[in-house]
Amino acid sequence: MPDLSDFPITRKWPAKNPEHIQLYSLPTPNGVKVSIMLEECGMPYEPHLVDFQSNDQMSPEFLSLNPNNKIPAIIDPNGPGGKPLALFESGAILIYLADKAGSCMPTDAAARYETIQWLMFQMGGIGPMFGQLGFFHKFAGKDCEDKRPRDRYVAESRRLLGVLDKRLAGRRWIMGDEFTIADIATFPWVRNLVGFYEAGELVGFADFPEVKRVLDAFVARPAVARGLEIPKRA
Repeated sequence: MPDLSDFPITRKWPAKNPEHIQLYSLPTPNGVKVSIMLEECGMPYEPHLVDFQSNDQMSPEFLSLNPNNKIPAIIDPNGPGGKPLALFESGAILIYLADKAGSCMPTDAAARYETIQWLMFQMGGIGPMFGQLGFFHKFAGKDCEDKRPRDRYVAESRRLLGVLDKRLAGRRWIMGDEFTIADIATFPWVRNLVGFYEAGELVGFADFPEVKRVLDAFVARPAVARGLEIPKRA
């Protein structure tokens, strides 16, 4: 049985099944990327809730795994060479799990890099912009009298949705017929924008029918439906 005792995070979140991938997360758009991927691949894993209300992400144990204090993070007890591997950053984790499972990533080299390209599009554009829009629309930023910051993120979010909508025209998923980590990374953020952030009308979501079509198909997948609820909130 793998020994994870060298990882301080296991003192705060003990591993009941140390032979399984250990997931430290919260059901946010970034967090559910990994739980959805694990559900899609059928890989055994053990989820641990990192409670932001308790500042778990700032605890020494969590920072020992991710010094950037962000979720998600994982420990794979059976990493490369059979040695445990710790990883943070959702995009890096998705690529690693796709390679390990041989799933949700094209085998063709050119298509693989194109998939990673769209993953980076989400990581560098959709995630940060939608997140800022959510802050200025729903949270503390909504009290700001100057609406220029909010309007900037509205405009950029609309632009990104337009790029995505054009890409999806005539395609089942971002990469065509194959469901990939690009979809797993992107559509939790789209769902959050129109759901939790309640910004669908603000960005004119109805103007992007291809995005809505694929979002509906995404949330209808059984593995996605399960992953969206993992880890369970306390």
